[in-house]
Amino acid sequence: MGQRRPQAPQGCGGQGSMAPSGRAVAKPASLEPEPRSWRCLVSFLCFYGFMVQIRPGESFITPYLLGPTKNFTQKQVTNEILPVLSYSYLAVLVPVFLLTDYLRYKPVLLLQGLSYVAVWLLLLLGRSVLHMQLMEVFYGVTMAARIAYSSYIFSLVRPARYQRMASYSRAAVLLGVFSSSVLGQLLVTVGRLSFTTLNYVSLAFLIFSLLLTFFLKRPRRSLFFNRREPHCDGASPSEVAQMHVGPSPPRGRKPGLAAWRDWILVRMLGEVAHSLRLPQLRLWSLWWVFNSAGYYLIIYYVHILWNEVNPTTDASKIYNGGADAASTLLGAITSFAAGFVKIRWALWAKLVIGAVTAVQAVLVLVMHSTSSIWLCYVVFILFRGLYQFLVPIATFQIASSLSKELCALVFGVNTFLATVLKTAITLVVSDKRGLGLPVRLQFRVYSVYFLVLAVAYFLAAMVGGLQHLWRGCHQPLPLAQELRSPLEEKATQARDAHPGAPPPAAEDGGWTPGPTSWLQNQQHKTQV
Repeated sequence: MGQRRPQAPQGCGGQGSMAPSGRAVAKPASLEPEPRSWRCLVSFLCFYGFMVQIRPGESFITPYLLGPTKNFTQKQVTNEILPVLSYSYLAVLVPVFLLTDYLRYKPVLLLQGLSYVAVWLLLLLGRSVLHMQLMEVFYGVTMAARIAYSSYIFSLVRPARYQRMASYSRAAVLLGVFSSSVLGQLLVTVGRLSFTTLNYVSLAFLIFSLLLTFFLKRPRRSLFFNRREPHCDGASPSEVAQMHVGPSPPRGRKPGLAAWRDWILVRMLGEVAHSLRLPQLRLWSLWWVFNSAGYYLIIYYVHILWNEVNPTTDASKIYNGGADAASTLLGAITSFAAGFVKIRWALWAKLVIGAVTAVQAVLVLVMHSTSSIWLCYVVFILFRGLYQFLVPIATFQIASSLSKELCALVFGVNTFLATVLKTAITLVVSDKRGLGLPVRLQFRVYSVYFLVLAVAYFLAAMVGGLQHLWRGCHQPLPLAQELRSPLEEKATQARDAHPGAPPPAAEDGGWTPGPTSWLQNQQHKTQV
């Protein structure tokens, strides 16, 4: 515990930031009439998303725990208290993900608000290691519940507005994180507030955001469980509605034994497994799992490292809030800049990922070895900015050939696997029941972790390049998107086998699903 908790990378649908593009024929035009007051609802939700991030004491929790007020040792915070966060987050991630959809967002947002209040009450009133571990349990609940906010906004508007609404909600969160960090730094440095008073200010903001939750509108529908009929209100069938239902169970067998095959989530998991045959989807999903696990380990423990590098008791000389604010701002800038990068990702993705990961390994090694707190701040800001640069690229590459439903599930599965990996590393490296390493040695281990990943990416890029040269594939690759749906893959194989044959039509008589065909169709509509 003790740092600005990072926002989970946003995805589409259930994960938040990317509008679905691609399999357009499979997306419903509108599952229910759009509320006439949707602008007011969206504005209020964005205001709520901003306010719930205002926790000015969060950047200073580590010096608060290690200071004279709480007087915990660094070993207790590093090896006994903080590891509980990873365990609790892993334990509640899947249940909260399912409850978010089943309960239609608002109850989970209420749970998040109550958990935040419990976190700060335990932080202020708790005295033992057990109290702080319980605080981390509640913090794990708040982190898992963030999916409720990121997916809530999509229930308020039509699919045509998804991309814009995702940008609004993401901007509200980033602005809240930035404002909270700046406010906390100003209150400590200029206002000379003690860490205890700063945490009472944070608690007041959290109680206000909890009250705002009661005024949120509870949607009538959600992504998986609370669905309308496929053709209700003239809407076209969704991705889930078009999935083939398995054969009926034979006579004599209990229906329950085979009923699970027809569950929506089971059918969608089958579709996800089928989609993972696409190389680019597989590559970016692996990046999401392995690199985000290492990223969050750095984010979790960097404040403890800062306290070791600069063990001052003068609160006015601690600039953790400024470093968090600067890293958030740089992350927002690099995320925005990533949208303008135009390269052949199918050819260069592994090399770019390898280069970025190698730089991250060097930056983590610098944080491990430096004795300058200012250099440590700068290196952390760069590290976070590099990761945020690749997040929107990975999001687009994963989401482009998937429907909204599958997109949400893929990001959910990737996040879960990353959490499992992060928890395993925490148990081995950080927990006192494992190696229980001090924070500097942990950062050496994490630098080796990123270095191994970089070497793996470079080797994969080398193999891919040799295969490209061997096959003589000199045809230009599309700049915007290389992922294709399974139907497009089959169509390409058929055209390769029969060069003179015309492209097959889709089963519904429209265009073949996929991002490239979808863009061509939109261009054709514009020309007409």
